[in-house]
Amino acid sequence: MKIMKFMFILFVSLAIGACDSDDDNNTNNGNNGNNSENTNGGGNNNGGDNGDNGNGGNDTPTAYTQTALSEAPVWQIDWNNDQESPNWTEPDGTFYENWTILRVQIEDELQPYVSADDLMAVFVNGELRGLASPATSLSGEQTGKEKFIIKVWGNETETETVNISLQYYNKKLKHLFTLSDNITLDSDQTTGIDEVYIPQFTYGSPKYPEVKTVSVESLLTKVGITPTQDNMVSAFVGDECRGIATLSAGGNTSLVIYGRKAGESVTLKYYDAADGILYTIADAVKM
Repeated sequence: MKIMKFMFILFVSLAIGACDSDDDNNTNNGNNGNNSENTNGGGNNNGGDNGDNGNGGNDTPTAYTQTALSEAPVWQIDWNNDQESPNWTEPDGTFYENWTILRVQIEDELQPYVSADDLMAVFVNGELRGLASPATSLSGEQTGKEKFIIKVWGNETETETVNISLQYYNKKLKHLFTLSDNITLDSDQTTGIDEVYIPQFTYGSPKYPEVKTVSVESLLTKVGITPTQDNMVSAFVGDECRGIATLSAGGNTSLVIYGRKAGESVTLKYYDAADGILYTIADAVKM
């Protein structure tokens, strides 16, 4: 009996979830008596010609505001959705000649929401070939991360190109994440057994189909803010936080922003922990 390898070459699009923050009332209006706010740049915050927004003629996308906070903001991505649990049935292995073992570790972003009612399924060309529930923490491992162990059945040859879909239903979030790709099967291999296999399910969210990655340092320096390692940054669309990151030591921090639709205007929020200042850059980027 041959063993097939399912190599998921996942497309990295751009996106991020909805988020709660305790700084929402402190950033734009200055109505909270415990906080002070300054507007910098002297420009027009409502759009207009970005070539001259009152910052000495520099090409800055917008002015920013500063708000003094008594404590650090708390930003949390909200991955809650309203999808019902799928009615999947375990495939009958007697109809297939080959199989492979797939061990899938849930990414850190979703680990807090893993429960015994979660489901993991593998589809090949639209046909259910493997099903697992619940996730488990394997004995002897140091990470303590939840993983799904799936036996995936098939009849394909190693030269046949197929469409693979890995689907994960999170019961607590009522959210079905889907990652798909066309691959060529490779026999006599396994996936996720001798190496860590962590699909980025947050890139396959129906709640946020638009995903964009931006350079945090680039956006901050454009408006005259000096980025500092270990400070926090977030992306907001309205009251929803759509991305969170911590600035890296190398100065090349990537912020993944999740959007509901193309063209959404994204506000960037940057917290300077040393000074207790929250910088808010309106219209920093478009989805």
